Amino acid sequence: MRSSGVLLHITSLPGRYGIGTMGRYAYDFVDFLKKSHQTYWQILPIGPTGYGDSPYQCYSAFAGNPLLIDLDRLVTAGLIDGDDLDLRVLDRKKFADLAQLFAYKKIVLAKACHAFFEKDDPALTAEYESFCRENSFWLDDYALFMAVKGHFGQAMWTLWDDKFRLRDEDTLEEFSVSHSDELRQWKFMQFVFFRQYTALKRYANRNGVKIYGDMPIYVSPDSADIWANPEMFMLNDDRRPTKVAGCPPDPFAPTGQLWGNPLYDWEQIEKTGFAWWIKRVEYSARLFDLTRIDHFRGFEGFYAIPAEDETAENGEWLKGPGIKFFDAIKEKLGDVPLVAEDLGFLTEDVHKLLDAAGYPGMNVLEFAFGGDDSGYLPHNHRKNSVVYIGTHDNDTVLGWYRSCDEKTKNSISKYLALKKDSSEKKTVKALIRAAFASHADLCVIQMQDVLFLGSEARMNTPSTIGGNWHWRMDSMPGKEERKLLKKFTEIYFR
Repeated sequence: MRSSGVLLHITSLPGRYGIGTMGRYAYDFVDFLKKSHQTYWQILPIGPTGYGDSPYQCYSAFAGNPLLIDLDRLVTAGLIDGDDLDLRVLDRKKFADLAQLFAYKKIVLAKACHAFFEKDDPALTAEYESFCRENSFWLDDYALFMAVKGHFGQAMWTLWDDKFRLRDEDTLEEFSVSHSDELRQWKFMQFVFFRQYTALKRYANRNGVKIYGDMPIYVSPDSADIWANPEMFMLNDDRRPTKVAGCPPDPFAPTGQLWGNPLYDWEQIEKTGFAWWIKRVEYSARLFDLTRIDHFRGFEGFYAIPAEDETAENGEWLKGPGIKFFDAIKEKLGDVPLVAEDLGFLTEDVHKLLDAAGYPGMNVLEFAFGGDDSGYLPHNHRKNSVVYIGTHDNDTVLGWYRSCDEKTKNSISKYLALKKDSSEKKTVKALIRAAFASHADLCVIQMQDVLFLGSEARMNTPSTIGGNWHWRMDSMPGKEERKLLKKFTEIYFR
């Protein structure tokens, strides 16, 4: 069924707390989508971010980001005093220093945790205990990981003392007892996060808006997942990575891309029936109505770089689990709604795997206008696919168009039947129209493009550190943006 939606991460919502949250503006955005006749709200991964603030490098593949918790709702619930909120830290339109913001918010949430258990509300306490039981398969290790991480001054887990790094049972048991209050705080933060997230998703679904989430294929090198499940990764006996993830050299990156994520030991994972991954997909299916799996090609074959290398030049391609992985998911979970991020270097084997798995792939219009009959041009899109003009890893449409050479701009004008002297705004509108007109079942437009913003609003520039993931709207979109989306949705029967 044809449909459309908007890509806007929760962190990009406006508000007075230095970062978008699951509060008032999130609900207002759902209302905007409903009035614009949109079916999907696409968000980026919602995990707790670490170094570089990337939502694709999280401390856990299952936990939620405490920075997204709305403090106003805790004030309303009587768990914190509104007068205690330090707006010198919080009241900024652009992103505050996220490390400072997290340190402050942790103190506030610790107070809320104390007030919660002081209240001793039987119904809420039972809800908290039920949450902890149902999520114990990841929550216990995550809370312990974060507490130990704090004990070692936030150092990466590979730098901890050996008894902690190698998970000596007696050491961890003793630490858990002596730091029980802190472990409870970390669990409480997750309880609050998912309570607020569930309420927001329920509101969205009631208003005809589905949440389209994102699941990174790899987990962060500094994560509870690797620390607690070392057998699933390519590590040596000392739990150091032997091979890490990345991309081979190409004209855009002469030495390749060195991501640094430890790689999965797929042979070992297959022996478990892909148990951890099946739990992860099942968990994602509960959180989201539709989930994009990042770097789909990694399930067919992945680029493995020696861990000691400083560039990606000496990597090799290794085989992934292939269709066995997706057959196992379908056998256990049925037809989970997934989208395959099938961008980048693709081989015929990757295309065959996508066909066999049956999931929608992706089309990006910013890749389409190279002068040939590109598969990314709208007339070539497959029905079972999702069309974007650009994703979070691309420049905004306006920024991209301004950077195009004259030959590419001429190709765009010819394809869209525009006059050569058409304004930039008219060109952006024409590209949005072309995406809506695509054969693809689902069309998703970045909010920055609906607002006609330039490169200053770009979300991420791959292979760079600093300055990414920080864009926010100054205010909620209005009538003009609503009319634009509604108009194209109706014209192209989405």
